[in-house]
Amino acid sequence: MSSASSTPTEGTAGGTGSTTAPAGGTRRRRRGPRTWLAALPLLAFTGLCFGLPLGALLYGAVTRTDPATGATALTGEHLSRSLQGPYLGSLVGSVQLSALTALIGTVLGVLIAQAVVTSRSRVLRDAVLTASGVLANFGGVPLAFAFIATVGISGVVTQLADLSALGWSLYSFTGLAVVYLYFLIPLMVLVILPALDGLRPQWREAAQNAGAGARQYWRHVGIPVLAPALLGGFVLLFGSAFAAHATAAALVGGSVPLVTLKIADALSGNVLVGQENVALALGLDMILIAGLVMAVHLPLQRRSARWLR
Repeated sequence: MSSASSTPTEGTAGGTGSTTAPAGGTRRRRRGPRTWLAALPLLAFTGLCFGLPLGALLYGAVTRTDPATGATALTGEHLSRSLQGPYLGSLVGSVQLSALTALIGTVLGVLIAQAVVTSRSRVLRDAVLTASGVLANFGGVPLAFAFIATVGISGVVTQLADLSALGWSLYSFTGLAVVYLYFLIPLMVLVILPALDGLRPQWREAAQNAGAGARQYWRHVGIPVLAPALLGGFVLLFGSAFAAHATAAALVGGSVPLVTLKIADALSGNVLVGQENVALALGLDMILIAGLVMAVHLPLQRRSARWLR
């Protein structure tokens, strides 16, 4: 009797498990189309706002139209010219400026964020986050005007501290880097602060119990865990500086070679007429550089995601 009574129970359980899995699978399969339908507006918006401009950019960068006949043909002339002469110099200048300011902004932003985390002061944290949120979005012509009025040739601070005698010039590579750091450092504070909050106190306590000092803890635990977040912040800062245009255009004009300024000149015909396709090729070069930087960051971000959950 016990055997007879136990057999149906096992069979029922097995039957229930076997019937539940297909039902769950069917339910998941039925949810698939609904999920895609719900995402269609977002996909359409993304394709309209990003896909069409990218397609037009690519088409203009690799085609040439004969003004006499109106015939269009594929060509690599525009891409080739975008990697030569002053165009190549502008690309190199933008990469150098973006890498330098992103590196300095990452280091200073991490130090400020770490000071906020270790202070345990709610008032200080709120003040820093509020100020960072405002300053990270303060750019363009207003930022350039603020620096011109402050540390320009006739700026208030320049006159009071006699910065010109020290060799300071706002309208140079160094001056532009200082202006970029004004909004890059607060941006890094906003990016890295949640990652610093994700470092568990138990890790530091375990390191201290094992006899490790503060330097050893950061070398073997803190920095490896934060490395993807740090690299992600660096990538974000690099992209922000690499794509900035209004601030540089209002501040230095053409005295500092930057790719965004070259694109604007080529599109407007300020220097040479008929260089619109070269400007599109420069834009494609910028996309490729940004894609290479992102390709380095994404694998490391996935690797550290499990530690900061």
